[in-house]
Amino acid sequence: MTSPTAVSVFDGHNDTLLRLKLSDYPAPEEQFLNGDAAGHIDLPRARKGGLAGGLCAIYVPSPRGFDANGDFIAPAQPDALATTLGMASLLFRIEAASHGAVKVCRSASDIRGAMDRGAFASVLHIEGVEAFDAELDALHVLHQAGLRTLGPVWSRPNIFAHGVPFRFPSTPDIGPGLTEAGARLVKTCNALKVLVDLSHMNEQGFWDIAKISDAPLVASHSNAHALCNHSRNLTDRQLDAIRDTGGLAGVNFGVLFMRQDGVKNADTDLGELVRHVDYMVERMGIDHVAFGSDFDGTTIPAAMRDVADLQLLVDALRDAGYDQASLEKICHGNWVRVLEATWGA
Repeated sequence: MTSPTAVSVFDGHNDTLLRLKLSDYPAPEEQFLNGDAAGHIDLPRARKGGLAGGLCAIYVPSPRGFDANGDFIAPAQPDALATTLGMASLLFRIEAASHGAVKVCRSASDIRGAMDRGAFASVLHIEGVEAFDAELDALHVLHQAGLRTLGPVWSRPNIFAHGVPFRFPSTPDIGPGLTEAGARLVKTCNALKVLVDLSHMNEQGFWDIAKISDAPLVASHSNAHALCNHSRNLTDRQLDAIRDTGGLAGVNFGVLFMRQDGVKNADTDLGELVRHVDYMVERMGIDHVAFGSDFDGTTIPAAMRDVADLQLLVDALRDAGYDQASLEKICHGNWVRVLEATWGA
């Protein structure tokens, strides 16, 4: 029997800014704040489901599609910087229009404060930094504006690294790792205390970053390769490395990253998500597993229609034997701890 007690969730990944940016709404910030019943996340549904905040991703879509291997044919759009600035601006406009209901957080204390007063604690994140040149000018400017986490690549190459393509079945050991510019990017992020996200990084890039980074290793939205051998998932050795640096992995709610058959089928039981949480907790320990939903960016189980149903997953974990202290770590505590270890207080 499940408990009616909700647990606040701080989530490692959503693509809601992109969904809003691509919409036809004349005022997308108002659609987010008032509710639009589209996609997975808006503020009213977040409150209903106990989503207290998370990493809000900026992603620049590719102009063309996949090749026969599932790899992206073309790199990002040539106007990547303008697109990136447009989505960052949207998040700041949402904050300004919210009258305190949304907070762009730049520190762990900001996140705690926002959660304590019931404001949505958003963190500006970039997924694939095609907007950056090798001199990293945009990184320094966006850091001043509030950027605190980034993934060097999405699942395509750029001047910094080679993203892991979407392949099943496949290991993540596909292609070369960091370029010289990528190594400079990681070192600069360490100096600025910007978290470097390893989701979408291929295996060689993962180990290149592990070798040079002095921060906890984090994969914001990736699952266990041992349970679903998709190229986007993490091997046991990668999970061990994340654990050994005090980092975390955020469990992705996308069905194609959790099912043993790798099929994008929404008719997937929440037990599959619990299975990945169980495996990763057993491998890494309770302090190193969190959520990285990928809301508004992937196909999730139909049993959890959107963020309003988020507590169904919490209840499923409770039914699987996780006590309140463990649930609080998975749902928000581990993210706040790792962000504080990376950023400082």
